[in-house]
Order: sequence, then structure tokens, then C-alpha cells
Amino acid sequence: MAGRVDLTGRTIFISGASRGIGLAIALRAAREGANIAIAAKTAEPGPKSRETVYDAAQAIERLGGKALPLVVDIRDGEAIEAAVGKAADHFGGIDICVNNASAIHVAGTLGTGAKQYDLMHQINGRGTYLLSRACIPYLKSAENPHVLALCPPVHLRPEWFSQFPAYTVSKLNMSLFMMAMAEEFRSAGIAFNGLWPRTAIATAALSMGNDGENPIVARRPDIVAEAACAIFRRDARACTGRFFLDDEILWEEGWTDFAGFEQRRGVPLTLDLFVSRDAWAPPGVVVA
Repeated sequence: MAGRVDLTGRTIFISGASRGIGLAIALRAAREGANIAIAAKTAEPGPKSRETVYDAAQAIERLGGKALPLVVDIRDGEAIEAAVGKAADHFGGIDICVNNASAIHVAGTLGTGAKQYDLMHQINGRGTYLLSRACIPYLKSAENPHVLALCPPVHLRPEWFSQFPAYTVSKLNMSLFMMAMAEEFRSAGIAFNGLWPRTAIATAALSMGNDGENPIVARRPDIVAEAACAIFRRDARACTGRFFLDDEILWEEGWTDFAGFEQRRGVPLTLDLFVSRDAWAPPGVVVA
């Protein structure tokens, strides 16, 4: 289709890319020969995560991509600026910025103290703002520049806020920055979009809400990665200020069968917290 490009030789800066959805996006892009700057805090295996930025770099290069592992705390503004500059120098620029790093604490107001609140807001909203800001000067020189945030659609539905207010507001901050920057940099030709899964996704964060009594039926992160790469191929000037659901954009790209992304085929999927049950879904997609 006119206006679309492949990802060969494109440089993608991804936060939180040592595991989960961030790593899945990196690996999918690597299959097309992309350069990946992996920004994550995990330099050594620990009790919460065995995966490191160096493990991710090796996996990317095994698939044909080029990787630059960068140990970065997304809460550190100076570290973000330095990492983005290093990636641009190493690869000769930046074409795509992915705001994937996110913190989650699934609790109500009385169960969320200052420490949990600050962590979520420093990583989610503030981190998205600072990383996007650091990449913009380089994106202005890119051929088809995209900024993508893993954030939900902008709908102020009270039921989305009532369960986990602090977390919900922190994620909507990411969405609002994408909406604001899409308009601010429209004339510069830089695309700012949001992407969110229709269903639960099988990541480490999922286990926090899976109590065993009401098991969560999820899709694999690959569906989000496939959708992200579909967005990156679109003409940045024609595709900005939008909030996509993963299977919705793949349907637009011609996908008709999503069963391969399911952990348990034939079982109704668990709808994501930020997705309405009356939202349009591709034929054959069944949520509980």
C-alpha cells in the first residue's frame, strides 16, 4: 500500500524492552532487520526478573536485528537524555520511540500509598513525557517518525477508575500525552499514537491479578507486537492521534484469524480493564 514502509534499518528506541510486551515488539521488529535500542533497568538477574537487557540484545541479534542494550531507570530524566543520545549516535538516528515501560499496583485508594502512587506516576506518565521529549529532536529528521505508547483509549468511564484509581490515572496520563503531542507535532510529521490490548496479555504483571478462583484467559504478547509493527509501517503524517486496539488494527491489515495468539484456544478471553464490552470486535473474538 502506498505510504507504507518496512522496518529494515529503522532504529527503534523501546523502554522496558527486556521482557513482556516490550521485548515482543523488539523481537518482531528484529525479524524485519530493525535496529533496537533496549532501555531497561534490569542489568542483572534478580528475584523479580531473570531477564536482563543483555539477554534481550542477544535474542534480537539472533533474529537478524541489531541491538544496543542500555541500562536506564525511566524515572531519571538525565539518564533518558543520555541513553537516547547514545542510541542516536550508535545507529545514526532514531525513527521510532516506544513508551512501553509501565508500573502497576492493582489496589484501591486505601490500598495505594505514596510509594506506590509515586512509582506509577513517575514511570507511566512522567516517563512517557520525558522519553518522547528526548526522542523528538531526532524524530524530526526521520523519514517516517512514530511515537507509540502502550496506553488505553481516552474514555472517561467511571467504572474504569473505580477499581484502581491511581493506576488508571497514571495510564490515562500516557494517553493524554499522546493525544496532546499528536496535535503539537502534527505539522512536523511525527505520529503519536496509543496501542492497547483488547484482552488480558500473558505477562509478568498478569499474575498480580490472577487469583486462581477466577482465572484470567489471556493472549500472548505477540499480538500486541504484531499490531505495533503494523502501526510503524503506516505513513506517520496520515496516522496520528489515534488509539488502537491490537486485534482491531490487525483486522484493518487483513488478519482474520486470531486463534494463534491465544494461550488456551476455544476458551472465552478475559476482557482488559480499559476496554468496553460494547466495543467493536473482529468476528470470532469471544470475551468472557
